[in-house]
Amino acid sequence: MTKGVDKYSIDSTDYTIGQDNVQKWGFDVHNPVFGVSAGFIALLLVLTVIVDADTAKAALDGMKWKIIDNFDWLFMWSGNIFVVFCLALVVSPFGKIRLGGTEAVADYSFMSWLAMLFAAGMGIGLMFWSVAEPVAYFTGWYETPLGAVPNTEEAKQMAMGAVMFHWGLHPWAIYGVVALSLAFFTYNKGLPLSMRSVFYPILGDRAWGWAGHIVDILAVLATLFGLATSLGLGAQQAASGIQHVFGIEANMTLQVVVITAVTLLAVVSVLRGIDGGVKVISNINMIVAFVLLILVAVIGYTVTFAAIPETLFAYLKNLVPLSNPHGREDVAWMHGWTVFYWAWWISWSPFVGMFIARVSKGRTVREFITAVLIVPTAVTLIWMSVFGGLAIDQVINQVGTLGANGLRDVPLAMFEMFDALPMGTMLSIIAVVLVLVFFITSSDSGSLVIDSITAGGKVDAPVIQRVFWAFMEGAIAVALLWIGGQEAIQALQAGAISSALPFTVILLTMCVSLLMGMKTERY
Repeated sequence: MTKGVDKYSIDSTDYTIGQDNVQKWGFDVHNPVFGVSAGFIALLLVLTVIVDADTAKAALDGMKWKIIDNFDWLFMWSGNIFVVFCLALVVSPFGKIRLGGTEAVADYSFMSWLAMLFAAGMGIGLMFWSVAEPVAYFTGWYETPLGAVPNTEEAKQMAMGAVMFHWGLHPWAIYGVVALSLAFFTYNKGLPLSMRSVFYPILGDRAWGWAGHIVDILAVLATLFGLATSLGLGAQQAASGIQHVFGIEANMTLQVVVITAVTLLAVVSVLRGIDGGVKVISNINMIVAFVLLILVAVIGYTVTFAAIPETLFAYLKNLVPLSNPHGREDVAWMHGWTVFYWAWWISWSPFVGMFIARVSKGRTVREFITAVLIVPTAVTLIWMSVFGGLAIDQVINQVGTLGANGLRDVPLAMFEMFDALPMGTMLSIIAVVLVLVFFITSSDSGSLVIDSITAGGKVDAPVIQRVFWAFMEGAIAVALLWIGGQEAIQALQAGAISSALPFTVILLTMCVSLLMGMKTERY
């Protein structure tokens, strides 16, 4: 087994990966991370049965909004710090450090690597919000960015700039900090692939005690609850699309069927491993997404090709004003959208960051950050420009259902936009397929991450454990939907977002710890 001995000049450790693990019933799990995490999950399911979903949602929503109202400055400034930190690493001498050492070779081709990190990072979110969010900002569905007057040219520019702000450099910097820290301490220092390892320069061998246990348990719960939330909310969009295209009622039964099918397919992917599972599905994701993007862009070429430079200009122009949390007149919009997003990205960061770290060995720090920040931001720029630009154009010219009625149903917004385009039914079918495939990727990669944490940082734990976590993600989503409906899923989302407050402090500390570690590395 790998040891961190003699590889870490700040303070060596005799800790052996998996030394606290318990092997039983074919499992190889960390004690007590696995047990405590499982206990909290069981408690959640019991509370779901006992506590009324509306009551739980009201309580957790109240906590979420108190955190957002009182700590908006912390979330906003932390996001800015993460962007500056990542960009500074690119131009610093640390950028020459290779993850895994000077002789390390990348495990995956550049394109497969990009496909995996993008599919796990926010592919499904782009499907859900690329039409609804720009239209919401443009029409003032829930306030407007920087107080722009709804349905004006200013509102159009602000809408596209704000969308890119929420899906561009800032979220990917959050992911990048976690992913780079995990990859560096795992591949360059020989420590377990687990959140606790990142804090070894600060905690020393206490990282293997309860301080580290708490960090890992929080990461497991945030990842599992975040995935279950996404499965529940995403099932709503998939079911809405299926009803829209095939006429099958988008009721609770259909949503449960969607989650069950996605979970079973994710299990098949898990059994095939990363190379035969996640990598293959991620490549399929990118191909299908590229086909859909090209079709929509070409069909609406008079709008889409002009929208790309306009969106880029609006993003760069409003980047600083949107990043500033002080003296804002649009506080309600900032809290309801930006701070909410930042909290969601931070709570989601253990999952995405660890998965990106898992597949990024052999990349230099400079190559890693450039790919994780710039490439996804560029892809998002094109995607949001095409879909958001067309949607706003339909609203301006009152074309189709979306244009006539505006944003009425978020999960249906994309499909309503397709209805007004040639080959609209075909586009909707492709979109439904893409949503489902993105779900499979998220579930598979999520089970890989949770398994690694609960196995004490092992990357070669028994496959049955990943199968177990894949089933748990789907089971929690189904149980919450079946017992409490969308209110239960939204309550879980509020709880996951609330976990972003301690994780923000953890991520800021992570930046310090990463610098301490990098100073000991030869480059």
